[in-house]
Amino acid sequence: MTKKIYNIGVEATMEVIGGKWKPIILCNLRHGALRTSELKRNIPGISQKMLTQQLRELEHANIIDRKVYNQVPPKVEYSLSMYGETLGSILDSLCQWGELHVETLRNNGEEIEIKASDHEL
Repeated sequence: MTKKIYNIGVEATMEVIGGKWKPIILCNLRHGALRTSELKRNIPGISQKMLTQQLRELEHANIIDRKVYNQVPPKVEYSLSMYGETLGSILDSLCQWGELHVETLRNNGEEIEIKASDHEL
């Protein structure tokens, strides 16, 4: 096995939660478990294939837990794992900064909004 070397700690973080969709998925899971269909509804721009892929990668990294209920039709829920919960303050900071950024753009004359405050999710 080849030794992996990071130049800075944020590289290790971004390897796990980086990209367009993973932070959005994680922010949606901050307040509790969601089914795949609920995540898809909350993230309208993501394809089913991409959502499934991102969920698998986050599960493989032990950031989220997947719970399968033995019923018909099958029910699967995703939630932050105990390890994933350690990202809470990072996710909160990202969401808060995004709200500040939108407000800054709005103050600069851009027509922009956030559909729902992250605190409402």
